[in-house]
Amino acid sequence: MTPLSEPEIQALSDALDDEYKSYATYAQVIADFGAERPFVNIVEAEARHFSALLALFTAYGISPPRDRWRGHAPRFASLHAACVAAVQGEIDNVAIYDRVLSSTTRPDILRVYRALREASLDRHLPAFRRCADRRVR
Repeated sequence: MTPLSEPEIQALSDALDDEYKSYATYAQVIADFGAERPFVNIVEAEARHFSALLALFTAYGISPPRDRWRGHAPRFASLHAACVAAVQGEIDNVAIYDRVLSSTTRPDILRVYRALREASLDRHLPAFRRCADRRVR
């Protein structure tokens, strides 16, 4: 297997950092407000997302960056504020995948990036938009 280039490694690192951030943020929302939907469902998906990225680091023999978000997740004054922030977080996540998709031509990495982008755009973002729409400030 050909080693990854520096841009490929950076792209993987950027994607992993954002998945760590999402996981830590949603776990903090659950800790602060209880097992509310969609956070309780999506936090599990975020764990699968960062696991998929970690598997790529392992496959290419690269040490992943540390999770800088554990214990440092943002906190929110209300569940509504958390839902609104999660909408923006998922929009930002899609933008990261739009950017990193151009960093490589490797089918295994592209497959993971596309799957994670699709999950954010087609499942997480609509769920958080519904959450923000139904919560009162």
